[in-house]
Amino acid sequence: MNRLILRIALPSIVSNIIVPLLGLIDLAIAGHLGATAFIGAVSVGATMFNLTYWNFGFLRMGTSGMTAQTYGAGNFQEAYRILVRAIVLALTIGIAIILLQYPLKWILLYAISPGEEVHALATSYFDICIWGAPALLGTLAMSGWFLGMQNSFYPMAISISVNIANIIASLLCVYSFGMGFSGIATGTLIAQWTGFAISFVLLHRMIRKKRIPTSIDKRWMFHNMGKFFRVNGDIFIRSVCLMLVTLFFTAAGARSGDLILAVNALIMQLFMLYSYFMDGFAFAGEALAGRFAGERNVVDLKKCIIRLFLWGSAVMSIFTIMYGTAGNGIMALLTDDSAVLKEAAAYRWWAAVIPVAGMAAFIWDGIYIGLTATRQMLATLLCATIIFFLTYYGLEHLSPQMAANYRLWTAFILYLASRGLIQTLLSHKIIQNRIHIHIF
Repeated sequence: MNRLILRIALPSIVSNIIVPLLGLIDLAIAGHLGATAFIGAVSVGATMFNLTYWNFGFLRMGTSGMTAQTYGAGNFQEAYRILVRAIVLALTIGIAIILLQYPLKWILLYAISPGEEVHALATSYFDICIWGAPALLGTLAMSGWFLGMQNSFYPMAISISVNIANIIASLLCVYSFGMGFSGIATGTLIAQWTGFAISFVLLHRMIRKKRIPTSIDKRWMFHNMGKFFRVNGDIFIRSVCLMLVTLFFTAAGARSGDLILAVNALIMQLFMLYSYFMDGFAFAGEALAGRFAGERNVVDLKKCIIRLFLWGSAVMSIFTIMYGTAGNGIMALLTDDSAVLKEAAAYRWWAAVIPVAGMAAFIWDGIYIGLTATRQMLATLLCATIIFFLTYYGLEHLSPQMAANYRLWTAFILYLASRGLIQTLLSHKIIQNRIHIHIF
């Protein structure tokens, strides 16, 4: 069981760590073009697309869970139907984003409100990269399908290939073809379509290797579409709620001043580092929980859950100890601003608590996605979101002397912890329901 978990988790962790590092190349290129506005424009442009694509994470998560179940049931024909539905939906959404690019661009730029020069450059960046929407979303859907088919190596290879292609294409466009700032966006666009093409090559390879039937009976093509859209709809609404909490957290920190905003961003980077590792085991949960549910194998499912929590506890312990003992040193690697570091030192223990509070939520999210228990996962997040806001505003009323940012972090910690606790309480019933009913 440990081998199965690590076979899926490790490539995902490697991808999570490497891809952000490789992605810094756009900022590095922009930083050498001679104007500070170029860096700001890349950052704003990236934020615009992150806000856009974040809500469509269901294309990966929903696809992986349903595919894993069909894999476990040995129903490869249904797995292929799921793939086709996911790709068609991804391309449809991508085309819709292109068609709605002008109102979308206006809304995003209005929300971010960059300076005049950065606004103009970010507009140029957006106008070019937007044409990669179908490719990026299509790749996302195929990556989810690969994971459901118990293969996390292909998504890792795709992610790394995309980022290497981005580096090469951006350097060529900027320096060899003299495109300047627009070359950065053009390189990103080329990389996105390269990733889409590589995904199709790997897809063809897997279909041929596993001898997956590709004939589509029109009568069955839309079989189970109700569940397909229900699962994806639940994940979509969940993503919106996550984004709202994140945006509120950022805005609340900003109201406390630039120093606190910088400190919160620093602590969140520590949280992101932790999430890179935990997401690997969450992905393993998606693939294996779905597989064992499809097999209706409750023994291995429970064994898998126990092992996932053991691995999660090990990662949690390492990061808790590391942040508690060396948190100040780690933050010093991220910034040399003495004022920020001095203020951030007071939040070292908050950083150490985050792994403890969030571990169960990461693991259960993966398992719930694999079991396609998305409605329960959504309900859990809604409850946690209510707890977040009740805690924040409740402390404001009950303890007005408490620093606003302390209230914010208390609310965030309880938000993470409550997600894991509620999911734990619901888990037994969900597992029994998923095992003892016909999934497909």
